[in-house]
Amino acid sequence: MAFAETGTKLANLVNPEVIGDMIDKKLIDLIKFAPLAKIDSTLVGQPGSVIKLPYYSYIGDAAVVAEGADIPIKQLSETTVSVQISKIGNGVQISDEAILSGYGDPLGQAATQIAMSIASKVDTDLVTALDGNTVNTLAITSTLTADNVADALVKFGEDIDGPMIIAVNADTYAALRKASAWVPASEIAANIIMTGVVGQVHGCQVVVSNRIKTNSKVTNFHIVKPGALAVYLKRDTMVETDRDIINKSTVITADKHFATYLLDSSKAIKITQTLA
Repeated sequence: MAFAETGTKLANLVNPEVIGDMIDKKLIDLIKFAPLAKIDSTLVGQPGSVIKLPYYSYIGDAAVVAEGADIPIKQLSETTVSVQISKIGNGVQISDEAILSGYGDPLGQAATQIAMSIASKVDTDLVTALDGNTVNTLAITSTLTADNVADALVKFGEDIDGPMIIAVNADTYAALRKASAWVPASEIAANIIMTGVVGQVHGCQVVVSNRIKTNSKVTNFHIVKPGALAVYLKRDTMVETDRDIINKSTVITADKHFATYLLDSSKAIKITQTLA
């Protein structure tokens, strides 16, 4: 029987569609801030590298209407924000020996590593979107404390309740957990809204993130409710492969087209810490 009919070839092992599916299935779970974001795929297949997203101004509270009087009619005011679609990608190179031996599942590891790298970039861009918040902000000139968190929450007004997280760096976490208001993660396990929660202070679930820069003069911390952010997916993960015939290896690359956006600024508070 001919090898061409029954033999296992590299083409059978390195299937871009299979790897692409593996990456897409892992991706949302690996995006740390995904529970706080609306994941929207309606842009898939739509043309254009810039999308315009609507923002509607509040029409104001309802008013008392006397008998026989007209109900007030307000104009619905809409503005749009242009958001640039980004393309991100990464790749790996695997020798034929590694693929054919199957030791340690190199293809599975490649898919995992690529998915992790894409998810990490999406998380970074989501934090950048939060950094652009100019609606609800609090400026402090000393190291963030639990009292600062309590002061910042006032920005939510009557919507101060409900699930929310505060993203901090490791140094700030060390300080917050010494506060009398600190609640260990074990005591709120049933109500944790995302992975990485290490505790709670004044109703805010604390998440430690390396994207909250440590030891910088100006540091932004963020209190965020679910629905504050959005990730608009432009195209499913595209995986392509190519052969290096000189060293007998396979190059696997993947890219993703997406945009991140602060969808609802009323659900986010930025605390800007400026140290001397």
